[in-house]
Amino acid sequence: MKKIVLVVLVASLFGSCVSKKKYASLEDEYNASQQEIVNLKGNLQKCLVAKNENHSRVTSLEEQIALLKQQNEHLSETSKSALKQVENLTVLTQSASDNIKSVISQLSEKDKYINGIREAMTKKDSINLAIAFHLKRELADGIQDKDIQINVEKTVVYIELSDKLLFTSGSANVLPKAKKILGKVATVIKGRPDMEVMVEGHTDNVAIKTQCIKDNWDLSTKRATSVLRVLQNEYGIDPKRLIAAGRSEYVPLASNDTVEGRAKNRRTRIIILPKLDQFFDILEQKPQ
Repeated sequence: MKKIVLVVLVASLFGSCVSKKKYASLEDEYNASQQEIVNLKGNLQKCLVAKNENHSRVTSLEEQIALLKQQNEHLSETSKSALKQVENLTVLTQSASDNIKSVISQLSEKDKYINGIREAMTKKDSINLAIAFHLKRELADGIQDKDIQINVEKTVVYIELSDKLLFTSGSANVLPKAKKILGKVATVIKGRPDMEVMVEGHTDNVAIKTQCIKDNWDLSTKRATSVLRVLQNEYGIDPKRLIAAGRSEYVPLASNDTVEGRAKNRRTRIIILPKLDQFFDILEQKPQ
């Protein structure tokens, strides 16, 4: 700018005395200076535009940085939450695993318990079969099959004695010859002191009423009691092991419409069975 002013000043002072050649030279310099000013203004404008663009770019980058920071914080919180969930899941999985192990252990113990009961029942079956074998061997001599039957059902031994072996008609007194049979039964019973003995009296449906017998209930009960007294008093069976039961006419084996059927229904049943308190003790035992 100073150069331009100087040229103008010189031109004003010496315009009249300089040559055309000199003037032309100064004019060229002036025009060059004007062009330089235009170029400088153009460059200045470009710089301003570039500055604005850079400012916009910086602002955009700052916004992107702020957004990335926000996303990073969100991801960090999400990561912490996911890690917490994994930790909780790990705890739950461990707890579930422990529960499964506990259940498996309990099932294993219950299996042992059930197998123990099965073994006990199998043992009872074996014992009862042995009892039945000994009874049949003891009672076989001189006794017909139709007069006495021995069966094993569900760990229980049943001995069916027809009434003609034990009593006279309408009586509850045990015949002397029957005591020999009961003595053989007593021998087997004594060999199993851990088992109980129930004697059941059964009648047909023919009504009875005498001076000593009121009805079939009375007759069946008195007959069961008479058999027990023989086992206790004459053969020394512990009375704590003995049970008397009268069933009257209500558990028949055959129809009471025939002579043969009524004869079959008049019977005394001796049942050898496990003691109930021992059985309940087995059920109440907790698995080890």
